Amino acid sequence: MSSTARQAPPAQGAPVPGDGADGRARKRSTAVALLARPEVGVLLGAVAVLVFFLVAAPAVRQAGAMATILYQSSTIGIMALPVALLMIGGEFDLSSGVAVITSALTASMLSYQLTVNVWTGVAAALLVSLAIGALNGWMVVRTGLPSFLVTLGTFLILQGVNLAVTKLVTGNVATDDISDMDGFGLARQIFASSFAVGGVRVKITVVWWLLFAALATWVLLRTRFGNWVFAVGGARESARAVGVPVDRTKIILFTAVGFGAWFVGMHNLFSFRTVQSGEGVGQELIYIAAAVIGGCLLTGGQGSAVGPVFGAFMFGLVNQGIVYAGWNPDWFKAFLGAMLLGAVLVNLYVRRTATRR
Repeated sequence: MSSTARQAPPAQGAPVPGDGADGRARKRSTAVALLARPEVGVLLGAVAVLVFFLVAAPAVRQAGAMATILYQSSTIGIMALPVALLMIGGEFDLSSGVAVITSALTASMLSYQLTVNVWTGVAAALLVSLAIGALNGWMVVRTGLPSFLVTLGTFLILQGVNLAVTKLVTGNVATDDISDMDGFGLARQIFASSFAVGGVRVKITVVWWLLFAALATWVLLRTRFGNWVFAVGGARESARAVGVPVDRTKIILFTAVGFGAWFVGMHNLFSFRTVQSGEGVGQELIYIAAAVIGGCLLTGGQGSAVGPVFGAFMFGLVNQGIVYAGWNPDWFKAFLGAMLLGAVLVNLYVRRTATRR
């Protein structure tokens, strides 16, 4: 007989140690898989912030206040979605904030100065926005420079062009009122209208925000292009080696940011009828922060479209919650930063706990 005794196989139906047959390991695996999702941490953080303001600011409990919070969140969230997709693909766009204003200025000045239907300006603005995004992507893939540097240059160029061209064309730092021009009413219905839900006015941007989030989620999880996005962000050279069109994917992602800038720019234009040329600076950091809080890694390759929805909601909630609480606005930035940092730490803790063996 061999010196090493062979163990008898377990009886049929008996649990094997470590195989999870008793259900406990399976339950733990399910919980770990759920907590490891990039959007779960920010969901918990958003719930915590919401509960905090429901207690600290009773006005937040009113339906009208929540509609305002959702509107504030949607104007951030619409842009945070393509920015998040770009970050999953391993790139940044620091020009997204001023690109929103460039889009609005293009539509406004072209329509007013040429005395044409505002939809002509809307179409021209779309082409300009897509071109800016595609140019950013093309420069990144052709030069090999970090997208941080490329889009920082674009940011400075657009900031200067927005102000200089507006002053040159209008003689002022803002565009002229276009509310009496042909096509304004229909454009306002699409980009900046509101509708009643139980006696509460809800902005149309909330609906667009959720539709775009659903579309982005479908693209990421159900399409080949979604696989490409994760691949180029997580391991670009490996993705290229297996036939993923890395350059084309990145250009498309930058172009998607251009589309988001166009849409939010049209909302701004048809909400306020005029555009201040110096606005938009700093908004790019808000969009990136919403994506990061939503679970997108700075190194790329991980994230979701649902996470940035909750990240944008947190921004809107904190922004309006401080107002409803009646606190000193001088502390706004400090409080906002502390709340957002806390949410990031919760997200990090949950993910580490979920992946700890």
